Amino acid sequence: MPAESVPAIEIVRTRAELQPAIARHLAAKRRGPGAPALGLVPTMGALHAGHRALAEAAVAQNDVVVASVFVNPLQFGDATDLERYPRTLDADAALLAEAGVDLVFAPDVEEMYPGGEPEVRVAAGPLAQKWEGASRPGHFDGVCTVVSKLLHLAMPGGFDGARAAYRAYFGQKDAQQVAVVRRMVQDLDFPVEIVAVPIVRDPDGLALSSRNRFLSGQERDAALVLSRALGLLEDRARAHEPLNPDDAEALIRSQPLVELDYLDVVDTDTLEPLAFACRETPFTGEALAIVAAAVGPVRLIDNMPLRAR
Repeated sequence: MPAESVPAIEIVRTRAELQPAIARHLAAKRRGPGAPALGLVPTMGALHAGHRALAEAAVAQNDVVVASVFVNPLQFGDATDLERYPRTLDADAALLAEAGVDLVFAPDVEEMYPGGEPEVRVAAGPLAQKWEGASRPGHFDGVCTVVSKLLHLAMPGGFDGARAAYRAYFGQKDAQQVAVVRRMVQDLDFPVEIVAVPIVRDPDGLALSSRNRFLSGQERDAALVLSRALGLLEDRARAHEPLNPDDAEALIRSQPLVELDYLDVVDTDTLEPLAFACRETPFTGEALAIVAAAVGPVRLIDNMPLRAR
């Protein structure tokens, strides 16, 4: 889209500004007696085409879309990782404007956590203690705490007695995060629908990630083994064959620049391993193949839905 045709986007930085801005945009987009719909796209910035897909899905399904750009310190266990996370608000706002987003909420840490880190946090529970949670203790507590705040801060008001529809959009690449947030919303009765948007990949298969920019050319080539391993499991699932994930694991371990953390096939909702369907019996039904590995200094995660024909 030519720069001159990119629509203006409003940026607010405080909680006090956010609700009036949302109400103003909803009122402007209202058509007829029904309540308009609001979409929320929570991000940490450093946006890429995967985030754009989130924004475009939200724009397609809602009257007004607000995206948050906030690097949340509560979900980082490593201070160095937090410090080096890219802050690119101008570029992020331009991408979101091109996608059709109406409003950006870009608070600083002091605005989100006045008085310091919150004493009361949302405990993510057992679902968050495996896989990424085991490798990054406390990560999902930080995710749930900030997402719960964002869902609350952006919650739309009512119109003629009817509450505006409310949806929040998350990338399927962070499959465990999606599962944890869905469980939080269910257990705590948030009036919001959680929408998972499929993974966006480069043409060579690498899942898009804000962390990919830290890979050298050689490391990026090595990282392709992750999507190839998942593709092997996907092909076997489609063919109704035993998955035998040991073969996929061996493929990853054959790449010397990749240090595997985990690879498994799990239930899509509970993330519990499905060992009974993996090795000797033909695969049936649906599952999720998940993987995490360090490639040089970068930790990457990926996943692939598995469905038998």
